Amino acid sequence: MTSLSSQRSWLLNPGLLKLVHQCRRLIHTEFGVKLHLTEEHLEQQLADYARKTRSSQLTRTWAMLTEQVPQLRMAEPEEKKEADEQTYRGQAVAEEETPRPQRSKRIYRGQVVG
Repeated sequence: MTSLSSQRSWLLNPGLLKLVHQCRRLIHTEFGVKLHLTEEHLEQQLADYARKTRSSQLTRTWAMLTEQVPQLRMAEPEEKKEADEQTYRGQAVAEEETPRPQRSKRIYRGQVVG
């Protein structure tokens, strides 16, 4: 527990604690999740919810918090390159550089089908 308390010594600052409480309140309002200050991965969870949020207020509050506590930036997950790539059965699928040829129109009884 001592290592956790030494890592979170920044929480003893009343101004920073106020920002954390505001983040927790906004996360609870938007996502319905109650985060506790004693949770082991609190910084990671705050960063995850700040990234997922639609609330500009939560985004601003998290930005203010990370400006004052630089070690919180390490809790932010890096953008996954794999998410941009298409996968098929767990394997990355190469994107085509040439556009696909347009399919010809099928006409059935005077109506365009498919």
